Amino acid sequence: MARYFDIHPENPQRRSIGQVVDLLREDGLIAYPTDSCYALGCQLGNRDGIERIRTIRQLDDRHHFTLVCENFAQLGQFVHISNAVFRSIKAATPGSYTFILPATKEVPRRLLHPKKKTVGVRIPDHVVTQALVAELGEPLVSSTLLLPGHEEPMTQGWEIKEELDNQIDAVIEGEAGTEPTTVVDFSEDVPELVRVGAGDPAPFE
Repeated sequence: MARYFDIHPENPQRRSIGQVVDLLREDGLIAYPTDSCYALGCQLGNRDGIERIRTIRQLDDRHHFTLVCENFAQLGQFVHISNAVFRSIKAATPGSYTFILPATKEVPRRLLHPKKKTVGVRIPDHVVTQALVAELGEPLVSSTLLLPGHEEPMTQGWEIKEELDNQIDAVIEGEAGTEPTTVVDFSEDVPELVRVGAGDPAPFE
């Protein structure tokens, strides 16, 4: 059964954040709220967690996982980013955007797009997510909690616990957005809108 954490949206309880991070460090898989919608998340080195995300969402190997980062210093360790692209992304973060960029050697191969060697990165505008990533000290490997056959992502913690109780290790109840992120592909240095979601697409059109 998944553990259930009710974390304050503006003043996250440090003890609860610490308990969730302990679970992540023990190769746990969590469902957590973000500024776009709920996501599944695990540690970078958690092979089992990544496979569980693939199984829950029925994803193929072309799926772009996202590294949810605390700040640009962290993001810069995992992707190659030119000065022009950096300025574009900096102006739009933190926010409900995912950016696809060429990955550095710090990113495990199993997270990369098999042909393009790219990965998604984002810096969310969400207090609880920021607290989790700060406490963890590294990005969270994440994927939108959109179940097969569903048109909308899940947005309520208690519903997620009912649906996925035996497939994940923890659910954080909290305030989440209702739309997935806007996805912008910068792998060729020129923005390509892959998906229009919660983030305003205008700066990248």
